[in-house]
Amino acid sequence: MVGQTTDVVVHVSSSGGNIFQPDNALTPEPRRPTNLAAPAPEKKLTLFALRLAVLEKIASRLGSLGFVWATVVLLGGFAASLETSDFWFVTVILVVEGARIFSRSHELEMQHQSKYTISGINTFRLLVRQVIGIFHQASQIAGNNNGSSVQETKREQSTSRQIERTRTWTCSDVPMLPYTGWVFVSRNVSRVCYWLQIASAFASIIISMIKLIRQDYGGNELKSRSTNLHSALTLFYSLALAEALLFLVEKAYWEWMISVYKILDKVNQECGLERSGTDSVRRFFYNAYSRCLNGSIFDGLKMDMVVFAMELLVSNSPDEQLIGAEILYRFSTNEDYSVDTLQKIGTNLEMIERLVEMLNWRNKNQEVMRMSSAEILSRLASKKQNSLRVAGIPGAIESISSILDSTRDSGQATDEIGENSISQTDRWTFNNLGLLILKRLARDHDNCVKIGKTKGLLSKIIDFTYAEKRLLKDPNLAAVESNKILSVKRSLKLLRKLVKTTGATGRNLRRDISGIVFTVSNIRETLRHGKKQPGLQKLGAEILTFLALDEGATEKIGGTGGVLNGLLCIFLNDDIPGNQTSGVRDSVGETIAMLAQGSRSNCQRMWISDVLQGLVEALNNPLIRLNAARILRNLCAYTDPTQVKQQLKEVKSAGATVLKAINSEQCKAQEVMVGLAPHIFRLMSPEESTEMFEEAGVSKEELANALVNILKRYEQPVPKVPRIRRFAIELTIQMMRTNPKTVKTFQNLGMKNELETVFETSAEVENFDIFSGTVGLARHGLTINELIEEAMRLLS
Repeated sequence: MVGQTTDVVVHVSSSGGNIFQPDNALTPEPRRPTNLAAPAPEKKLTLFALRLAVLEKIASRLGSLGFVWATVVLLGGFAASLETSDFWFVTVILVVEGARIFSRSHELEMQHQSKYTISGINTFRLLVRQVIGIFHQASQIAGNNNGSSVQETKREQSTSRQIERTRTWTCSDVPMLPYTGWVFVSRNVSRVCYWLQIASAFASIIISMIKLIRQDYGGNELKSRSTNLHSALTLFYSLALAEALLFLVEKAYWEWMISVYKILDKVNQECGLERSGTDSVRRFFYNAYSRCLNGSIFDGLKMDMVVFAMELLVSNSPDEQLIGAEILYRFSTNEDYSVDTLQKIGTNLEMIERLVEMLNWRNKNQEVMRMSSAEILSRLASKKQNSLRVAGIPGAIESISSILDSTRDSGQATDEIGENSISQTDRWTFNNLGLLILKRLARDHDNCVKIGKTKGLLSKIIDFTYAEKRLLKDPNLAAVESNKILSVKRSLKLLRKLVKTTGATGRNLRRDISGIVFTVSNIRETLRHGKKQPGLQKLGAEILTFLALDEGATEKIGGTGGVLNGLLCIFLNDDIPGNQTSGVRDSVGETIAMLAQGSRSNCQRMWISDVLQGLVEALNNPLIRLNAARILRNLCAYTDPTQVKQQLKEVKSAGATVLKAINSEQCKAQEVMVGLAPHIFRLMSPEESTEMFEEAGVSKEELANALVNILKRYEQPVPKVPRIRRFAIELTIQMMRTNPKTVKTFQNLGMKNELETVFETSAEVENFDIFSGTVGLARHGLTINELIEEAMRLLS
């Protein structure tokens, strides 16, 4: 017979599984299939930059060669022999080319900082747009005063968005000279430099073509040929012509790719950055182009958007930080590029620190960056190694906690984020991202310790488990306010991970969680009103199951009004669809069995609920019969029969069903029924047991033979049915005590030999009633060896 359980040893396995059987082995998480990396869209830009750099460097080298030839050979060796026209043509070409080289360098510098790409077509379009804008503003001023108010509103909004930039200059708006207004603003200077290059190239072509066609390099042609002056000038004009033509070819290629082919727009679309415009892609292109020009032409090919974005994000410029955050967000959420992106971010501690730091940015202008960093961290934490790096940063858990705003619509004061800071939609988005990050971090034991020690974090998490009655009952409203339902779901999943933590940390976490007064009541509301949300009910039941590992929590759960009744109603509700029965009702059944384990007060509450008849009938339902048998077994084991004599009569009526199951079922079903049978025999007199055998159509010899066969079949303890041999011995003992005549039957069937075999192969796993992973939780009052000795004594 089952003795009373001793102290519960609380060690919870994070692997989960059924608490009524130990895990045979911890199976590693299956690897996800690795897809081949998709071609990076920025390769088009780096290749474009390489080709431009090749043309630019060839043109520049030709220009340098022409400059050296003109200064050393022509102006140095033939200065006195040059005609006046040749002298000034050479001088003009040198000055023009020098201006072009200078303006080219200045243009690249300015375009790094500007928000547009300089090209002939773009400049023309911009000029037309500005003229139209001037006439449009004039018509608004002449027509009515509403336009001014609209413009004022837009100006205020723009000022509020750029509040952080008021203390510094925007590079494209810097006035290069004093008292010149908009004329010498840097962006206008860039346009001037662009057209200056075009003009200088055409000037070089015209001058060179004129001189090469005429070939009039001096009054005395024979003298010029004898002194090599003719050849020197021909070579110089040829070099100048080739350089200018190459530069125009480069510009034509530039215009075609930028304005006609629209390579920046296409790459921007492939990167998924349409929302932020082409500013980020343009900056990347100019960066690659500059590297190809300033170093090797292959330096730009080594660049990629992810590393570029990471460099921008760790900078001190708000504009660059915003661009970097947007790029990393898009790439980390793109299925084709997320693996490579997250790998690069995860191996850069400085990058992770910046992302964690951004969670604390509460300025309204930084809301987008804050949202992007939270999204990136949630993706980053999906890998265990990355989650360890994130949690290892000092203050990381506190930063994640700062984006959680658990204030309900009850008029309470908000936290630091503030009601006026962000919208309700964004608030719930932040909440969901914060809960998702914590849920993924909680997969590691040490991270659970940090979460539990963070001040006020557990209270926030539990506050999110509350679901309003209207959301639970109305599917349409739940679909509209899906963010709130998602917050409840993620908080419940996070809470389940925390209560499953192992060792002393798990005990402390469960104690702290159960000590918060809203924990059980919030879950109760979900159990009571969440018929349309079975997934939430299942999570709530699992949390209560693990909280019940602590004896004090078991009494709190059972003593909270409506919890046990709610669980029993779900478990015995046959109206739940079949596709949900195995999930919700099975989890709820485990919870009820766990609450009844070792708790006389909870067992008494169940007797008062008048659900015994429903539990007996549930033994005939194959979907919930296992947990129904477990619950009945605990009710019988931890209840004084003299107090509930009338109710126990209903338990006796289940005897026939149990006997049939023992003879017909195998494995787990057979184990559970064999475990319940001794308690039913204990309630019966010999006459009642005889009637039970007749009703079941099973003889005592057949039952005895089934028990002997169980011991023969399971020569060693099996993790799937760890208690079946123990239960078989308990039933053997109870049968011999109820009817001494069965002793002879067991002797004839060789029970003694089987008991000796069990004694030699007994294991510690058979001394526990409940398991979590591979750790036993509740030890039986008698060991299996003591039961064998008692059975051997009765057989003798």
